[in-house]
Amino acid sequence: MTALAPYACHPADSRGRLHHESLSTFRSPWQRDRDRIIHSSAFRRLKHKTQVFVEHDGEGWRGDYFRTRLTHTIEVAQVARTIAGALNLNADLAETVALAHDLGHPPFGHTGEDALAALMAPYGGFDHNAQALRIVTRLERHYADFDGLNLTWESLEGIAKHNGPVTGRLPYALAEVNALWDLELHTNASAEAQVAAVADDVAYNHHDLHDGLRAGLFTEADLAELPVIGPAFAEVDRLYPGLDPTRRRYEALRRVFGVMVEDVIAVAQNRLTGLQPRSADEIRAMDGPIIRFSKPLYQNIKAIKAFLFQRMYRAPSVVVERTHATRMLNDLFPLFLSEPDRLPDQWRDVAVGLNDPVERARLVLDYVAGMTDRYAIAEHQRLIGG
Repeated sequence: MTALAPYACHPADSRGRLHHESLSTFRSPWQRDRDRIIHSSAFRRLKHKTQVFVEHDGEGWRGDYFRTRLTHTIEVAQVARTIAGALNLNADLAETVALAHDLGHPPFGHTGEDALAALMAPYGGFDHNAQALRIVTRLERHYADFDGLNLTWESLEGIAKHNGPVTGRLPYALAEVNALWDLELHTNASAEAQVAAVADDVAYNHHDLHDGLRAGLFTEADLAELPVIGPAFAEVDRLYPGLDPTRRRYEALRRVFGVMVEDVIAVAQNRLTGLQPRSADEIRAMDGPIIRFSKPLYQNIKAIKAFLFQRMYRAPSVVVERTHATRMLNDLFPLFLSEPDRLPDQWRDVAVGLNDPVERARLVLDYVAGMTDRYAIAEHQRLIGG
């Protein structure tokens, strides 16, 4: 195995865990964190949470091929390991942050997040990154000695800051964790967490093209004028004239995928060679991220994102589902807030005993945000109908 770079996060230098535990004899701290995330209840629930299309969408078997939040997460983790390995970073930490980055997503994807943010505005708001921290520090309750998963400082930092330093007023869930253990929110995250963030962009830009084509929201011809994508299809046509349409699509889009990954690696290698950071903390102290796309590719990706926003994320059929999902959460949250006896036993007993409306709202949020798409749909049907 290639030795880690000096600016990588080294297991021996980990800042440890909030609750002391003996070291594992055969797993590094971040391998252990990764395994705890994979075995968590929140991770399993991602299999029935929306990426773009609501989990029950599709005509019969066709819906089975769309990404869910879980398959998206697995793809992000794969990209993160690839990039981290190429840069001699700690691939286990990059994978851990990638696997945890969407644990806090509610049902119905970003539509659900927008709805819950509005509903929670009087009670401290809602942010899926902060909710992921709440899950791994409080809401997972499987261990005898502590609530949460007792992840290392580096994993918590990565969840909190993988998209960059966090400034301004903090979401309450993040503020609570940071009060227990200073995550140095004003600095950059480790290079490994930055890798996880870029891997997220690579994964969804790639697979949303696949899913949009499969859903019939646009065609290959619609993509011909887009940067990176158009040339990829042209290259496939040159190399494989008359190729079966399905193979043609995969061959072209895997080239798009390759362009993004190779660009990130090349830019990072060039910057790391020039800057010569000597530790992970030097990465954290830099003016900006060390892991990013080149400026030309970033502009090309902005054009691709603009296309996907118009033709996919705001497609009429998707907007209908977004409206329906928002209505369900707008019905369920106030119902549980005003009638906590409607909650399941383990939630009801706590909620009924809470006199503080903010604390009760946050407990209801934890319950609703943890729902899968299909459970939210079923509960809405059972409690409200329609």
